[in-house]
Amino acid sequence: AETPEGQACGLVKNLSLMSVISVGSISAPVIEFLQEWGLEGLEESAGAHGTATKVFVNGVWMGVHRDPLSLVKTLRRLRRRDDISPEVSIVRDIRERELRLYTDAGRVCRPLLIVENQQLLLKKEHVLRLNDGSDPHRPRFGWTQLTKEGVIELLDAEEEETVMISMSSDELDDSRANEAVGHVSGAGATDHDVAARIQSTMSTHAFTHCEIHPAMILGICASIIPFPDHNQVRVFLVFIYAIELLTFNPLNSVSSKHVPI
Repeated sequence: AETPEGQACGLVKNLSLMSVISVGSISAPVIEFLQEWGLEGLEESAGAHGTATKVFVNGVWMGVHRDPLSLVKTLRRLRRRDDISPEVSIVRDIRERELRLYTDAGRVCRPLLIVENQQLLLKKEHVLRLNDGSDPHRPRFGWTQLTKEGVIELLDAEEEETVMISMSSDELDDSRANEAVGHVSGAGATDHDVAARIQSTMSTHAFTHCEIHPAMILGICASIIPFPDHNQVRVFLVFIYAIELLTFNPLNSVSSKHVPI
């Protein structure tokens, strides 16, 4: 829908910062791996559909698997080691007993930092290697290397619903502290704490990923909203001075009343 002034109205979706679109990869390596790791065909497991987990690849029912937890862990480990494409999406729906794998193109993926045992896999040595670009003979350490070493992972919208994402490393620190003492985060917040509304108030002991920066959940349009109010003061002074020049009348000024015309 459009307004008479020509502006679009309604819900407008924008890509978040650092998001990428998957280009797609062949599904044959994934299917071959599934067959090697205990995937049962539809004709082989006609009576096990009620207890086993259905496995789909790009929407096609390939068979069933009796140990989906270990299968998901193995697939994610292969993806983080770059044995399969980092754009492969691994979605396990426990309630529906389904494991959905996607290798197609056109999916919106976001990069996230991987968390294990409430610890970021991104270490100080990675940051130093990213900043070290002085030696032209050494291959530059960049985004591809972070993905291959299992530090950063690309998740699409459907897989993002199955993980626990912390907004900053502070939440990971709180989670480790709460896990050590065994109480819920935010339980000791006072009524006078102005930041209590945005602090974690739940038991966050199962974080799997962390945002690179909290602003990465926003798009470009939402990120530039504050900047119209960030104009410099001299811009307003020049604007006001121009208005005074336009409205100044020398005949009405006090200094020109005694000047003969």
